[in-house]
Amino acid sequence: MAGKQQHQLEEQQFYCSVCLDLLKEPVTIPCGHSYCRGCIEVCWDQREEKGTYSCPQCRETFSPRPVLRRNNMLAEVVEMLKRTSTQQAAPPAAVACAGPEDVACDFCCGKRNKATTSCLTCLASYCPAHLEPHYSVPVLKKHQLVSATVPLQEKMCTKHNKLMEVYCQTDKQLVCSLCNLDEHKGHTTTSISVQKAETQKHLVLSQKKVQERAQQREKELKELKQAEENLKSCAQTALKDCDKIFAELISSMQRRHKEVKQLIRDQEKTAVTQAEELQLQLEREIIKLRRRGTELEQLSRTDDHIHLIQIFQSLSTSCDSPDFSPGAGPPRSFRDVTDCVSELRDKLETALRDTWPRISATVSYVDFSLPPAPKSREEFLRYCCPLTLDVTSNYPYLKVICNNRRVRPSPSPYAAEPDRFTKFPQVLCREGLSERCYWEVEGYARTLSAAVAYKDIDRTSDGSQFGNNDKSWSLECTANGYSFHHNNVETAVSGPHSYTIGVYLDYKAGTLCFYHVSDPMVLLHKVQTTFTQPLYPGLGLKYEWYDVGVFAELVKLW
Repeated sequence: MAGKQQHQLEEQQFYCSVCLDLLKEPVTIPCGHSYCRGCIEVCWDQREEKGTYSCPQCRETFSPRPVLRRNNMLAEVVEMLKRTSTQQAAPPAAVACAGPEDVACDFCCGKRNKATTSCLTCLASYCPAHLEPHYSVPVLKKHQLVSATVPLQEKMCTKHNKLMEVYCQTDKQLVCSLCNLDEHKGHTTTSISVQKAETQKHLVLSQKKVQERAQQREKELKELKQAEENLKSCAQTALKDCDKIFAELISSMQRRHKEVKQLIRDQEKTAVTQAEELQLQLEREIIKLRRRGTELEQLSRTDDHIHLIQIFQSLSTSCDSPDFSPGAGPPRSFRDVTDCVSELRDKLETALRDTWPRISATVSYVDFSLPPAPKSREEFLRYCCPLTLDVTSNYPYLKVICNNRRVRPSPSPYAAEPDRFTKFPQVLCREGLSERCYWEVEGYARTLSAAVAYKDIDRTSDGSQFGNNDKSWSLECTANGYSFHHNNVETAVSGPHSYTIGVYLDYKAGTLCFYHVSDPMVLLHKVQTTFTQPLYPGLGLKYEWYDVGVFAELVKLW
């Protein structure tokens, strides 16, 4: 320790008092103090204007500016000191100390450095400084070195404390040589090197798959960004169009409002003019009648009978106009106009109320949070949900059995129910669906129908059969193939024949798909629309009474 302090003291004697570092190209000025040539020249350059130059340590002044000459002996001593310091220096600072998650060097004392290499022969880990003998000592050069990524203890057999150098293919695990002779005896084993080659093959395949997956994801990301841009553009267009349409509606209503107000004012003016004319006519007639009454009163007092008779005949001639009474005709009032406008308002409110669910459902259809559609049957089965048949909706001569999952013909009818289908052999489920859902239908009949319908579907008319109205969608399966029905329109469907049909509903996306159940699934028919109410799965049958084994069933997938 004393030697180290002495060395530090001697080294400090050769420091420049300006830059506080070892002297570089040392020079000695007249007062005897030494500096780096560059340091003292910078100090004196700043004093050039005053013409006096001083020593930074003792403050002795010189004039004129001293000529600087290199101190060769001092330069040699400093150079020797640098070489000595380099040889006695500690390991390079680049060697990092081992952290909690690092592999520590097994040969470091005190604070252990991070190990960079492990020796599978020595069964030890080394930092760069302690690894040096493995590169210089001939016998150590033959050792097997690997990167120190994990502690060696994780590569050791916990039972025998030996390196695991055998791979057991039977148990799919690494074992040591003693385990291979003991508990893994008779198993199919291989060496680490052979298994490494095999693993690398799988690794290459995995890398290829990952790259392909990444490329696929990049493609999807690009498409999603493009779809996002298209969506924004479409949304802006829709906003402008809606603003224009609603502005036209508002403008139309305001125009009609003005027209009605003008009609009322015009009619009011006409009616008032008519009333004023009638009033004037009545006032004139009243004056005439009063004048006639006065004349008749005077005539009644005369005693000239001949004159009375002569004048009365002329006065008795009627001068009356037809009677007029505002209440004599049918009641007419502007209140009737108010009633008509109120009726218009009620009709508009009804139209808006009936149309709004479709508008709202159409807007909510745009959703980027929806996961991708399933492809394999395994993926479809993730969306299976428990379904049960509604015993209050089935056709009277269909019997519900097997925990309300199957129907078959029955000679004994069910009791009447307000929700029961009365015209066709079909039944709805109790559960209404408004999310993603998958279910399967199987059966045997002349025609088997897998359907969905709104709850308010008609139950009693000739148009109540699944697919024969705008509130149900149905795929029918017969011995001759498939056909799809909606709103009384039939569409031929091709595909492999089967009496098992998979139905996949993505309510928010407005997608309804019918599949031939297999792996991979075979799409038979796809519907793309906007649903405005929850959908109820349904089963339908067509059969004759003498047919044997007729049934339809919801396959239990849950």
